[in-house]
Amino acid sequence: MPEIILDSLETTETALPLRLWTVAEYHRMVALGLLEPTEKVELIAGQIIRKMSPQKTAHSTAIRIMQSLLLKLIADRAFVQIQLPVHLNNSSEPEPDLALVMAGELRYLDHHPRPEEIYLIVEVADTTLRIDTGLKAQSYAEAGIADYWVLDLKNRQLRVCRKPLATGYQTILTLPIAAQISPLQFPEISINIADLLPPT
Repeated sequence: MPEIILDSLETTETALPLRLWTVAEYHRMVALGLLEPTEKVELIAGQIIRKMSPQKTAHSTAIRIMQSLLLKLIADRAFVQIQLPVHLNNSSEPEPDLALVMAGELRYLDHHPRPEEIYLIVEVADTTLRIDTGLKAQSYAEAGIADYWVLDLKNRQLRVCRKPLATGYQTILTLPIAAQISPLQFPEISINIADLLPPT
């Protein structure tokens, strides 16, 4: 049986007070032209974070692999969305690499998926491991996202974060490439970590 390593996520703190933004203010910036609609940014915990660009091919390939795999395994029981917004609360509207949300594209005509509609969030980390396991993990935990994964391309492993509290995730597992994982919402599905990772 593969070794499962328990660890903790690193949180980031700043010594300087920040002026935090709300989702409404963030949208207003776009409407006023202060942020371009095509600009690669997202709002996390009141902070406007610039996304890393351009994407490396391994990062893009990992997203496609996960999307294809989940579409086959989940079928029409959920919707797999790629790099689209989710509305966590009034200060966070990130665009995770992959989100497994309640089925029905037209369900989201008037809002982005909210925590109660989100089954799973996955971030793919190549150069973004610190923020994915720090600021983003804390934001997802505070919002009550029950199942959060970080696919670590560099170390070829999967971090699984569960049991969210306002202070962070209570359960954090680091699964090696030989392990398997099941989404909380779909325990009957078993996914090999190796099948999520692009070939080296």
